Amino acid sequence: MYQMNRRQAIVALGAFLAVAACGSDDAKKKGDDFSANRDGAMPDYGAGKQFKAAAPLSFTVLYNNHPFYPIKNDWLFWSEVTKRTNVTFQPSVVPLSDYEKKRSLMIGAGDAPFIIPKTYPSQETPFVASGSILPVSDYLDLMPNFKEKVAKWNLQPDLDTLRQSDGRFYVLPGLHEDYWVDYSLAVRADILDKLGLQIPKTWDELRTVLKAMKEEYPDSYPMTDRWGTLQPGANLLNIIGVSYGAPGGWGYGEGVYWDAATQKFAFNGAMDQYKQMLQYLSTLVADKLLDPESFTQTDDLAIQKLVSGKSFVMSTNAQTLVNEYRPPLAKANPKARLVKIPLPVGPLGPIKYGAGNTRLENGIMISKKARDSKNFVAMMQFIDWLWYSDEGQVFAKWGVDGVTYTKEASGKYKLASDVDFVGLNAGAPKHLQKNFGFSNGVFAYGGSTELLQSTFSEEEVAFQKEMNARKALPVPPPHPLTDDEREQITLWQTPLKDHVTQQTLKFILGKRDFGEWDAYVKELEGKNMKSFVDMVNGAAERYKKEHG
Repeated sequence: MYQMNRRQAIVALGAFLAVAACGSDDAKKKGDDFSANRDGAMPDYGAGKQFKAAAPLSFTVLYNNHPFYPIKNDWLFWSEVTKRTNVTFQPSVVPLSDYEKKRSLMIGAGDAPFIIPKTYPSQETPFVASGSILPVSDYLDLMPNFKEKVAKWNLQPDLDTLRQSDGRFYVLPGLHEDYWVDYSLAVRADILDKLGLQIPKTWDELRTVLKAMKEEYPDSYPMTDRWGTLQPGANLLNIIGVSYGAPGGWGYGEGVYWDAATQKFAFNGAMDQYKQMLQYLSTLVADKLLDPESFTQTDDLAIQKLVSGKSFVMSTNAQTLVNEYRPPLAKANPKARLVKIPLPVGPLGPIKYGAGNTRLENGIMISKKARDSKNFVAMMQFIDWLWYSDEGQVFAKWGVDGVTYTKEASGKYKLASDVDFVGLNAGAPKHLQKNFGFSNGVFAYGGSTELLQSTFSEEEVAFQKEMNARKALPVPPPHPLTDDEREQITLWQTPLKDHVTQQTLKFILGKRDFGEWDAYVKELEGKNMKSFVDMVNGAAERYKKEHG
């Protein structure tokens, strides 16, 4: 786990106190004493204390509807939340596939619910200038559980990466005690055994494994991939790119990568490390080891190839492996054995990482309209209890003691015998998510490593143990932009990202020769790459100068 040294702690504390004082001063200037916003709030609410509203309350929430466990009105989650907290949710239901677009439209139109979950850090930035979402960092005194975990787990440097140019942050992130690496590759272990091969530990070893599979099954593409319709190479370019030091796909983010060696941000898509990663992938495609359709095909088609034995390796995470891959594969081939392997090691050596190299996860935006509600304080207390208290996190994840789980004398959680989740009770008639609404990605995330791993199989615990033994990358420094800079960078980012995406696929698929790499970089420069990176580095220097 990342630990601050004494100097870092002093600097971080100084920056935090300066920002907090600024926020408090602003609050006082506005008469922000909450005297008109305390209806239903608990006067003695504190960390570790059960929240229960003084009167029945109802809060609107934007709900990301997952197709694997579509929302049901009779979920135990809803009734039990009300029983414990005196709060009822009013969900505005949006399909997962349309969530980000719908969220933007609702916020832009001023129609967003008060509570807006499933917002990944940096996704809040477009809404800051309009003033449509709250600077939640101004209201942390209403959230004692949140503050306690930040202090206990030394998360202040991670939180500082969220700050905007005004020194505030606008999303309440999920907080993890340690880094959580979930996405990797699923590999047919039975095929490895048949060929006398070991699980590949490096990307070079993976190539050797794929070659052996191709020799044994010449009509196959040993590796295919999914999630390409969300973003070409979404997971694959991320996990390989992180190993090289220049992530793409889901890891592309803003388009810049913190280079600890130079202490500067660089443009992901133009780094030599990015080129090396693309060269690696291009050799896999050229040797027919990687399915060229991987970057554009539907998930259903990718899974069909895996299940039918046309491919043996594909991107996965823990739940996808158990819920989407293993059941149809077992039906098609009962002898098949599919495992999630530790992330192969690349040029950076054995590293672990989180989104943006921090221990933060997706979180919650708060609509500015909520600040004027007479129940604002109660709402913030409720959010603090459900999403950030130990008790609230156990409830959201496991459900109701004696109904969906029991807690053994050893402290270990155990699902009820008739309830399944991620294959822990395979064949049970009920499902924790589908039938009860618990372990729902809208409400359950973050927490201690012990709680995070409490639903993990022994197989997944072993995976996490190996990943957590690796070194963490440095947390990138804050680099908040002014409104004018943000407006300008937005104009640059889209054409830059589009060009990187298009040319990335051309290089991988052999439609563009790597002899044209310098020409490609020149094309990026023609799209204001240098000005973009200079502005980001300038923002980082400015923040460091102003806040330490």
